[in-house]
Amino acid sequence: MSGPRPQRSATPFPFRPLLPWLKRQLEGGPLHFTLLDPDKTPGSRAGELARRAEELGTHLILLGGSTGIRPEGMSEAARSIHASTRVPVVIFPQGAESVTPEADAILWMSLLNSRNLRWVVRTHAATSLAIRRLALEPISLGYLVVAPGMKVGEVGEADVLSREAPEVAAGWALAAEYLGMQLVYLEAGSGAAEPVPPSLVQAVHQVLHVPLLVGGGIRRAD
Repeated sequence: MSGPRPQRSATPFPFRPLLPWLKRQLEGGPLHFTLLDPDKTPGSRAGELARRAEELGTHLILLGGSTGIRPEGMSEAARSIHASTRVPVVIFPQGAESVTPEADAILWMSLLNSRNLRWVVRTHAATSLAIRRLALEPISLGYLVVAPGMKVGEVGEADVLSREAPEVAAGWALAAEYLGMQLVYLEAGSGAAEPVPPSLVQAVHQVLHVPLLVGGGIRRAD
């Protein structure tokens, strides 16, 4: 028989558990998330940037990156962000080294179009017991890399989805939902010249009943 699940300590923030909070926020329309890489914006710098993002209207801070992540850096950045803002901090994991108990939740990301099972499920199997011990809330997410993919596509060994095939992308996204994923993420890659095409986003959004996230190459509100 398994023992009781570990409990998080009391928190002044109103968004734990995070997923129900997120769905309530989405009832008011699309949300904006800011991704901070603790390798590029360490410690107090992460808190400063998060505060500025909050002032500009961001709803949530994603913390992570593709390379160079250290547990100490993740923890320092998460503490700084919490000290500077009133928005949730969610781990955008690169691997086991991304895990910190200072975050409010972790995106339990499966890079579904990767050729390497490490990014599909093996890292998850290696870290799931640690996530349970830390009482972090895992939010399952089907992560789909769209061309050009950039660094994340390279590191994740992804067979990137074509920008000209919205029905194919919709099929992948719906498969993620049918597999039980609570969120789906379309990723063009950090630094991409253009974001995921609106026609592709629309095609995916039309078939899903779970929230859709879109990132990479976004430089304008429209």
